[in-house]
Amino acid sequence: MKPLHSIMLMAFVALAGCRMGPNYQRPGVDAGAQFRGAPAQADVASLADLPWWEVFKDRQLQEYIRVALENNKDLRLAVARVAEARAIVGVTRADLFPQLFGFANGSRTRLSEETNKAGTFTGSFATPAGAGTFTLAPSKTDKYVNLYQAGIDLSYEIDVWGRLRRATEAARADLLATEDVRRTVVSNLVSDVARNYFQLRELDLELEIAKRTHESRVESERLIRLRFDYGRANGLDLERAVGETASTGAAMAQIEYKIAQAENALGILLGRNPGDIARGMRLTEQPPMPEVPPGLPASLIERRPDVLAAEAGLIAENARVGEAKAQFFPAISLTGLFGFESNELNNWFTHRAHTWQVAGNLSQPIFQGGRIYFNYKAVKARREQALTDYLNAIQQALREVADALAARKYSYEERVQREKQVAALTHASDLANQRYEGGRSDYLDVLDAEREQFSAELSLAQSQLSELVSVVQLYRALGGGWLENEPVAQAAMAKK
Repeated sequence: MKPLHSIMLMAFVALAGCRMGPNYQRPGVDAGAQFRGAPAQADVASLADLPWWEVFKDRQLQEYIRVALENNKDLRLAVARVAEARAIVGVTRADLFPQLFGFANGSRTRLSEETNKAGTFTGSFATPAGAGTFTLAPSKTDKYVNLYQAGIDLSYEIDVWGRLRRATEAARADLLATEDVRRTVVSNLVSDVARNYFQLRELDLELEIAKRTHESRVESERLIRLRFDYGRANGLDLERAVGETASTGAAMAQIEYKIAQAENALGILLGRNPGDIARGMRLTEQPPMPEVPPGLPASLIERRPDVLAAEAGLIAENARVGEAKAQFFPAISLTGLFGFESNELNNWFTHRAHTWQVAGNLSQPIFQGGRIYFNYKAVKARREQALTDYLNAIQQALREVADALAARKYSYEERVQREKQVAALTHASDLANQRYEGGRSDYLDVLDAEREQFSAELSLAQSQLSELVSVVQLYRALGGGWLENEPVAQAAMAKK
């Protein structure tokens, strides 16, 4: 090989390996040394490292999470989008390979007298990869020309500037983004099922409190009515007792309505039609949540799927910058044809009908009204948007973790104080009834004490729910819940 040819070949190979645009580098992010509100920790363990079946110990709740992973419609939609993105990667990657087309066609043309007088006939033909022309010299007496063609057509764009490779890189990043979106759906689904289940059990506890209070009010009303009949109570006390009984009855109806709504919402999460929901442990019987620290903020960027999805989107837009930049440079392609061509059907596939063609093409944009330039500017702007989305996703994640840590801390403190409040007001209610029975106070003191006790018991139930939900929120905020390495969870995802 001549030295000049060697140099040209080496230069061509070097160009074929280059890629336009910047290679992706993760932006520097200061996530802090530890989460705001988190206790000091000596290890890097995190609550999010635990699979959901080790966080939520209620067997009925575990079963509901498994059912949701099998049947939830939002998750099925996310899985279908992943399959679409995976197929798009294959479509985009196919442009990196030579394209082969088989073709066959036949035609019969009647020549005009002028064309026949000229002694030659020029026509055109088309193949899947392009078009061409041919020239025939029919005899002077022929008025008709037949043409039969068959063969294989090849086209191949040499990715000198890396445009096709950048497009494939972007498609792969889009696939990763959809995978992470699916994981986000899984994480949110696990936390939503747990939260809705705990809310349902809290409403059940509220209904127990309301029923118990209502029964107590009914008995109080009966006793006061007896006292009224014997002249030991006035009509005002009786009417107040009737009103309080009706008040707790209305509270029961309102709570039962909320229970029906909670059951319907949980049923939809499970992929079912609205209906009754089986219960497991009572709210007050729920096992204590794991006392595992939140881990380090830097690990949140590696674990939380919505942050990973935002980063994958940034990677995709970064690759598209290179794809758009390559549009400024010439496109180089090779085309080839191998086949048979004849104007007689009997001689179509003979050795004499054999034909072939090899060609190289270079296309350089010269003037397109600024389309390529403005497209490049638009893609760069989208990369900046993706970068901002990524940074916002990290800050949002850090804020949600900080909020969840604060909720976990203060919901515990609130629950402790509510327990003290209930104990004190229950004792006060007993004292008020004793004073009323002894004639040392009127019935209004009893009503006030019982109202305060009823309200405090409902508030205690709500604070117990808040304490459980705060752990659910922290688990989701840390990026937990999407692990699928449990056999049952694996089987559920495999069905998709």
